Amino acid sequence: MAADHDQSKPPDEHAELDALRARVAVLETRAPVRHRPRARSFLAVLLIIVAAVLTPLSIVSTWAKNQIGDTDNYVAMMAPLASDPDVRTAVADRVTGAVMGHLDVKALLADVSPADRPVLDKALSKLSGPLTTGISNFVRGTTEKFVSSDAFATIWTGLNRSAQSATLKALSGSGGGAVELTGDTVTIDLAPVIDRVKQRLVDRGLGVAAKIPEVHTDFTVLTSDSVGKAKKWFRALQVIGFWLPLVALVLAAGGVLLALRRRRALVTTALAVAAGAAVLGLAMWVGRAFYLDSLPSGVSQPAAGAVFDALADPMRILVRMVVTLGIVVALAAWLTGDGHAAGRVMAMWSGGIGAVRDAAGFTGGPVGRWVHRARRPLNWAVVVVAAAVLVAWDRPTGLVTVWIALCALIVLAVVEFLDDDSSPHLAVPG
Repeated sequence: MAADHDQSKPPDEHAELDALRARVAVLETRAPVRHRPRARSFLAVLLIIVAAVLTPLSIVSTWAKNQIGDTDNYVAMMAPLASDPDVRTAVADRVTGAVMGHLDVKALLADVSPADRPVLDKALSKLSGPLTTGISNFVRGTTEKFVSSDAFATIWTGLNRSAQSATLKALSGSGGGAVELTGDTVTIDLAPVIDRVKQRLVDRGLGVAAKIPEVHTDFTVLTSDSVGKAKKWFRALQVIGFWLPLVALVLAAGGVLLALRRRRALVTTALAVAAGAAVLGLAMWVGRAFYLDSLPSGVSQPAAGAVFDALADPMRILVRMVVTLGIVVALAAWLTGDGHAAGRVMAMWSGGIGAVRDAAGFTGGPVGRWVHRARRPLNWAVVVVAAAVLVAWDRPTGLVTVWIALCALIVLAVVEFLDDDSSPHLAVPG
């Protein structure tokens, strides 16, 4: 019965069924191809994740190579500490203690005649406390004046330059001179400062200071249980300081190019890289608190905090730069996409500026028509120039970043204002 019914079908229906069967067979043979986009998407996601993970390591390696491993950059980084009040106080404490530890108060009266010496010694034994306090205050005042002078700043800069780098000594084992690594503590020998203070004491009438022998005392630059462990990685970071950021950039670009939806991948990559840098910034903020809390009692926490900030400030600048660039690139890629929300925002932007232009009666003429044709390249050029200015800026603070962003926004508004294709622009209602 079924066969009779099937035979009753016209020939064209048989041909159509055969064609459908053939098409299904072809599709079934091509079914494995569907896995290729999945593999491609998986590889793109993997590359983006690896790039995001390498971002904080790239920042650290760049800092290790360009800031810690370079003498000039290191000196420029440490030089402001010479005028830091906390560092000056800590240095004055160390120098005063070292000088008083080698200053014989009784030698101040060494020129007293032998006949009067027993009586003087007896009187001195009663007054040694107040006398010592007075001399200590005198030494302290002289030391504070010296560490507040330009001469101390010169010695401080020379000390850091000749020593190459206190942190470089700690992490790579190189360097020398006034820098020493004892266990997990990096110290700077303040002997040159003590010598200058002794000379000033002599010039101020405390001649016995000339008899003080050469004194070596340490000023702690860095101390942590992880210093010894970091030595194993610091040299590697210096070696890959140039290549690691480049590898991260190539991986990020590869992930975007492999993605099926490249614009969405670009937004994701930019935000992932920014998040990686932000994680490093958060780790530095938390690490600073833990570091200061773990300091020995003899180390000045305010001075140690100032040194930590000086060493970490270039890295913080890199973190802010990467986070800012990531957000800017993600925002630019999102706004130039064809998404509903992005299109609505761009319509409000162009419609609002177009309404202002129409209200002012401005006509762009040939310039307006050219800007209309080249609007997208012009907008991207503004973003690229703003990013280049941010990267080239020596020490971009948060305020500098905001100003660069505002200037870029103003230029983008000017481009939109000049964009005149001779059609009215109406603001999109909210």
